[in-house]
Amino acid sequence: MNKPSDKVIDGPVIRLHPDDNVVIARTDVAIGAKLGVTQLFCRSQVPAGYKIASSPIAAGEPIRKYNVVVGFAATDIAPGALVHTHNTTFREFERDYAHASEYRALERVPAAQRASFEGYVRANGQVGTRNFIGILSTVNCSATVAHKIAAWFTAERLAAYPNIDGVVAFTHGSGCGMEMSGEPMALLRRTMAGYARHANLAAALIVGLGCERNQLAGLMADEALQADERLHTFVMQESGGTRKTIEAGIEAVLALLPEANRAKRQTVGAEHLKIGLQCGGSDGFSSITANPALGAAMDLLTRHGGTAILSETPEIYGVEHTLTRRAVSREIGEKLIERVRWWKEEYSVGRDVQINGNVSPGNQMGGLANIFEKSLGSSMKGGTGPLMEVYRYAEPVLAKGLVFMDTPGFDPVSATGQIAGGANLIAFTTGRGSMFGAKPVPSLKLATNTPMYQRLTEDMDLNCGAILDGDATIESMGQLIFDTLLRVASGERTRSELLGLGDHEFVPWQIGIMS
Repeated sequence: MNKPSDKVIDGPVIRLHPDDNVVIARTDVAIGAKLGVTQLFCRSQVPAGYKIASSPIAAGEPIRKYNVVVGFAATDIAPGALVHTHNTTFREFERDYAHASEYRALERVPAAQRASFEGYVRANGQVGTRNFIGILSTVNCSATVAHKIAAWFTAERLAAYPNIDGVVAFTHGSGCGMEMSGEPMALLRRTMAGYARHANLAAALIVGLGCERNQLAGLMADEALQADERLHTFVMQESGGTRKTIEAGIEAVLALLPEANRAKRQTVGAEHLKIGLQCGGSDGFSSITANPALGAAMDLLTRHGGTAILSETPEIYGVEHTLTRRAVSREIGEKLIERVRWWKEEYSVGRDVQINGNVSPGNQMGGLANIFEKSLGSSMKGGTGPLMEVYRYAEPVLAKGLVFMDTPGFDPVSATGQIAGGANLIAFTTGRGSMFGAKPVPSLKLATNTPMYQRLTEDMDLNCGAILDGDATIESMGQLIFDTLLRVASGERTRSELLGLGDHEFVPWQIGIMS
């Protein structure tokens, strides 16, 4: 695969690689329009972002974009014809994982020359980008209490504590009627513990009901959590019920506020940034603008000692071999393939889900035919550096550089796992216009195209469509994203924060059965 910056804009289309048999419509292309300097003419109306055959493609032949297979021709496709779901089939094909064969050690910027930001340094050495107090529920049955405690702390009541970003509830729909042991319970508990310990929380409360399967005592023991001045726990059935637990929770938070407000930002190196990478509502421009630009920013981040967390396992399927080849070792490459195989051979067998071919209607309307094509763009968010580690969902992320975390493609679930793992920022690309926030961390929204950015300016932070417009390059946009991430980490508010998003995006992955 060539570099995204090697693309060639040729009149109304974009040629991504000389060996491709499709080009991408840069704008809406009319029937009969001449396709660049070639003698080809468009055979149908083609929306912006969609593929057009640039040479004859015989039935069964691979369709190549960035010289990567993104599907197979279902019928003979003539030059100039629209290439999409109506004439494209999805099927498995052989890929050479070549573990660690292309590994190159990262050349890091010397510590004295690294970029910096203003963060909250916690007692355990973690660094936060925000300063919240969190209220977690062990089970859906204690969710209302958690929300009532958090809701009491309005902006007016917190006005005397300017260094506190808010009191936020993290509730979920599980915790009982589920498997009492094994990975489903372990996953929920490590997700909750990751939030309870998160660097963006000055303190936390955990509220249980008392009779749930996710017992508070079991959570504390399994995750080595200890109640102390920073972590308080309540069990409703032992605290006098709903009203008395709400009152006790409010009193506990009131006692925590003065100490939390004493937190002050201080200058720290960019190596303390852990950025969760997300993309949702993708389109045909995602792999041309926002995703490779975010990848360029992550190349900068990792050279400065930081961590980029690539996730969404279904959305690297089909191009996972581009990551295994860059793995630091065969062991790390095989850890990634083990996760992909679990999805394909155990978790999603016989299901009409993304990893088995079909992407969402919004992705299809944006010009993406199947998961291989979406994965092509999605994987670019991680940049070009070596893959240093692979984590299961919500495991603590300790390695520096580019890492991978196994998550679904559903953005709230995926981001929840990344945050539980320690991500203190989220960078989120979108071509259709996903609206997203993820307290307690800020989310930077990156638009892939200018028309969507202009339509949804209140929700988008940066317009990567400037690359398509000729006003920026992948490299210059990557630098802009990196610089913006440093400012956001230092306290600059993102669009989603200004809109108040993020109160309902704590969504742990439910992989087990309900009973």
